[in-house]
Amino acid sequence: MRHHILVSIFYHMFYSRLLVPLLMLFMLAWLALTPAAAQGRGSVYLLDVEGVLTRYSVGVVERALHNAETSGAEALIVRLTVEGSVLQDARRLADMFVAAEVPVVVYVAPAGTRSGAGGAWLLNAAHIAAMAPNTSFGVTTPLVQFGSDLSDDTLELLRGEVATLMKERAQARGRSEAWIADAIREGAVLNNEQASALNPPAVELVARDLDELLTLLEGRLVTLEDGNEYTLRTLGRDVERIPLTLWELILLTLANPTIAFMLLVMAGIAVYAELLSPTLGALAGLGVVLFILALIGLIALPVRWLAVLGIILAFGLVAADLFLPSNGLVTLIGLVVLVVSAMTMFDGTQAPGVAVALWAVMVVTAMIAAFALVGIYLAFRSRNSPIATGQEGLVGRMAEVRKRLEPEGMVFVEGALWRAVSEDGDVEVGEFVRITGVYELRLTVRRLAAPAEAQA
Repeated sequence: MRHHILVSIFYHMFYSRLLVPLLMLFMLAWLALTPAAAQGRGSVYLLDVEGVLTRYSVGVVERALHNAETSGAEALIVRLTVEGSVLQDARRLADMFVAAEVPVVVYVAPAGTRSGAGGAWLLNAAHIAAMAPNTSFGVTTPLVQFGSDLSDDTLELLRGEVATLMKERAQARGRSEAWIADAIREGAVLNNEQASALNPPAVELVARDLDELLTLLEGRLVTLEDGNEYTLRTLGRDVERIPLTLWELILLTLANPTIAFMLLVMAGIAVYAELLSPTLGALAGLGVVLFILALIGLIALPVRWLAVLGIILAFGLVAADLFLPSNGLVTLIGLVVLVVSAMTMFDGTQAPGVAVALWAVMVVTAMIAAFALVGIYLAFRSRNSPIATGQEGLVGRMAEVRKRLEPEGMVFVEGALWRAVSEDGDVEVGEFVRITGVYELRLTVRRLAAPAEAQA
């Protein structure tokens, strides 16, 4: 009996004092070593990056990454629909993707998107690279640009460093690096079919839409910069779209090269209209506001400021034609300067695909030409119309003879009697004469050519 009691006591002590703590330690170790994806993470975050990739875009993506990391998101999908990219900003964004603490999926979509230089940099850096059908990345010019004052050896060294960096990223993701050397030194464009046909492929997935992308992402293994591995579980996950704030929307809109150009032009038109028809500074004030908005957009883009000065000069020439007897020649020169400046406004080597839309240049040119023609017509009519105020305003008017002109007498005009001298003989009282000049408070007049005119 005593033996059984001792065994029972030992059994109780073993399970309560030793086995339970061992089991708890085992479970804690298992949880620590299990990938976070297996533990169940949060929603899938979606961010749309559109328009031109600039420093303002970098700020938006940085906020989205922070939100995804702090909320424990399953992944951040960056849907890339860009028209052009500032190279230095695309590189900054690529570095952020590499260092991200949450899986980043770059998805070039929808069909027809030409993601250009931005697509090349961001697809290479993403943990998962995906494209929609009929999309492409890369440009026909070198993917990296440096100052023209560098020697050939220095340029080659810098290009080699960038090539090594991009190849290391491609190798870490298990992607092809065959296209990288050509893209950096000469330029290369790959569509989704070419990119996926490489061995190994340059992109992992080709998906028609977001739903298909989420299906293909299921079960993909992702390794982050810190070495942690995650198995993506995207099926059945909520997709949470990250909206733009009002301020971000304004900045991204202003950084569109066509919109920045249009704002600059509208600022010039407002000032031009102020000169044409003074409004106590209202139009001039509007022009200043539009000019400031244009500058906010321009500072995010690689602007050739000489071209901006050319646009301002063009408006100066158009405005000067109001006061010069050039018959529109100065306006024509201003319009030519405007077109040339608009087409060369941005440095295409530093920002491939960033340019003012041709249709916008043509529309603006036609609009300014029409506006200038109206201004020139009004100025011409003003210069050639009779003066309607003061003594000079009497020239050309009719007057009634109140004291016989022989040849000097008195005439009545504009409610007052004037001393007058006839240029063509005596004129009887009651007849009408035409005033031809004013000299020292005395009018010179001429007999009307026909009685019909006098009765008018």
